[in-house]
Amino acid sequence: MSPSSTHFPGVTLLITHYNRSSSLARLLKTFKELNCTFDEIIVSDDGSKPEHLNAIHNLNTQYDFRLVTTPKNKGLANNLNKGQDAVKSPYTLYVQEDFIPKPAFATHFRNALDMMNEDKKLDIVRFYAYFPYPYLEPYKNGFSKMLYKPWYGDYNKIYYYSDHPHLRRSNFLQKFGRYVEGIKSDKTEYRMCISFIKNKGKGLFLTDFNAMFEQKNSEDEPSTVTRSNWRHQNTNFFVVWGRALYRQIKYNFDLNF
Repeated sequence: MSPSSTHFPGVTLLITHYNRSSSLARLLKTFKELNCTFDEIIVSDDGSKPEHLNAIHNLNTQYDFRLVTTPKNKGLANNLNKGQDAVKSPYTLYVQEDFIPKPAFATHFRNALDMMNEDKKLDIVRFYAYFPYPYLEPYKNGFSKMLYKPWYGDYNKIYYYSDHPHLRRSNFLQKFGRYVEGIKSDKTEYRMCISFIKNKGKGLFLTDFNAMFEQKNSEDEPSTVTRSNWRHQNTNFFVVWGRALYRQIKYNFDLNF
């Protein structure tokens, strides 16, 4: 470790990967350029094609990480579960392979780690999102506390948890349950959101949620997650209103059963 390195003790960097070895190489290279090191790096691969697995083995000669594999693709939930099972440290920094840490990473991450060490009730610190969590209370060091109440009207309140980059305690699966396997990734994330709320999870949100990471996909290695356009882009008033009402009813039902 060089004298200029920023080491984060007690933290494992967990990276989930599937058929995007160039993106993985970019992520590992950027962390090295930022001189950020962790107790361990685990790459959890979801049955990638042979050419990507060969590329990962080549990467392992340049970067120190432990590869956890599976013979065939089993989905993001399985990839998260087996990756988390391999973690030995008290904390896990979870990042998918298509993200890139920014120069401000080390400062914000150090603050996040210090705050989790100080407040044992915190379960997660979120670093990235497509939009801000709707109910935030200023905390400190550029982070806000996420607030949740059943009567809050914005249906995005359900995303108290997110699969985007975050720091969490490594007993996360013991407290909130394992990721549900055999279903689509967005449904898996939704189930974890429900579990996180039902089990009274507590977390912080980086107020400037574009400060630490950038998500970047190329034509050669596009995102593997697809969603129906009409569900996310339809702006018809009755469709939007009906969808919002349905979500509120569904959330309350799921949280009570």
